[in-house]
Amino acid sequence: MTMESLEGAGLCFPQLNSSCKIPKRPYTETMLINVLLSSISMVTVALNLLVIISISHFRQLHNPTNLFLLSLAVSDLLVGLLLMPIEIIYIDTCWFLGDIVCTLYYVVDYTITSASVANMVLLSFDRYIAICDPLHYPTKVTKSRAEICVCLCWFGSVFYRILLLNDHLEQPGRSISCLGECVVVINYIAGAVDLVFTFIIPITLIIILYIRVFVAVVSQTRAIRSHIAAVTVQGRRVSNVKKSEMKAARTLGIVVVVFLICFCPYYSPILAGQDISVDASSAAFEIWLAHFNSCLNPMIYAFFYPWFRKSIKLIVTLQILKPGSRDAKML
Repeated sequence: MTMESLEGAGLCFPQLNSSCKIPKRPYTETMLINVLLSSISMVTVALNLLVIISISHFRQLHNPTNLFLLSLAVSDLLVGLLLMPIEIIYIDTCWFLGDIVCTLYYVVDYTITSASVANMVLLSFDRYIAICDPLHYPTKVTKSRAEICVCLCWFGSVFYRILLLNDHLEQPGRSISCLGECVVVINYIAGAVDLVFTFIIPITLIIILYIRVFVAVVSQTRAIRSHIAAVTVQGRRVSNVKKSEMKAARTLGIVVVVFLICFCPYYSPILAGQDISVDASSAAFEIWLAHFNSCLNPMIYAFFYPWFRKSIKLIVTLQILKPGSRDAKML
């Protein structure tokens, strides 16, 4: 082997001097990372697919709240089905799909992430109205309004992300330093805007709604218990109501904590006054942690509901293939 071939052996494009070097990791480390990330991807797809099938199939689950949950599951499914596999493939190899596909990948990535966050906010508003204003909930949160909100959520996410990545769409590959990588660098100003609209505002809204829900649950429970504490049977009913409402409040609290844990590392450069550099061909820990939120969302939202556990049994045992299964009692 000649000296030139030895020098070019570790490059993505050996014939070009501007080529990136092929990422190298120990074989054992590479295998462990691939197995772990592939498992996360498959679990993400499986869990969100179960949520989607459950809500779409059973008529009793066709309500505004589950429509928001369905939209969230679709965004999280796309993370596990489209984004995670690409990142797994390019952990220890070069990007060979070109600059245009690289930019489109990030547009899709950011759009799905934004839609997921927006769906979480919609769910928080839905539960806030259901608990704090239950008498007007049927008129305020209708199926048609929920459908409009979901559509606005997705269209808004697409428009916002195209606007944010407009420079990269006009000039694909502007952030790339060598051939064979897929990198997008978001400057501090654009990153700060993204931080506000995708992180600070949603989290602030969710926290405020969570606090108001918690206060409402406590005050309602105390008021009811003060009136009927002497009646044992009714007291048990109040206890059940309290448990149900506290479970909803606790769910929102878990969502806030998990979302913060998953997204804080990604936005830490902006918080430190630096540009955000996102590299699909390196599968950075921050990206995977943010995407891992899509695996946790169905666990947080769905596993808190008995109807989901029941629907899993019907799906796994293929009972949903029987005539009339759509009308099964799930609630």
